[in-house]
Amino acid sequence: MKGVIFNRLAQREMAEAFQHYESESQGLGDRFLEETFKALAILLRHPEAAPQIRGSVRRFVLPKFPYSLLYRPLGAGRLRILAVAHQKRNPQYWIGRQ
Repeated sequence: MKGVIFNRLAQREMAEAFQHYESESQGLGDRFLEETFKALAILLRHPEAAPQIRGSVRRFVLPKFPYSLLYRPLGAGRLRILAVAHQKRNPQYWIGRQ
């Protein structure tokens, strides 16, 4: 998606979540990705829509899946995705990612 830069670990988290949901039910992984990309489109238009949680990092909770997108707005219609975090995971595991 244009304007979105993923940390490599965040990219892996998204792929693992897709694989998990797809193994649970065919097509569920695709719905997870659709929900994620819909959220990213909203955040590209409104980068300050989600609350700040640490410095300039913000957290957007996906409405239909127990995941959050942790991101940093970069200006000029760009976002840096630091984590695609399951909500039951340690909430600070991603600290230190660029």
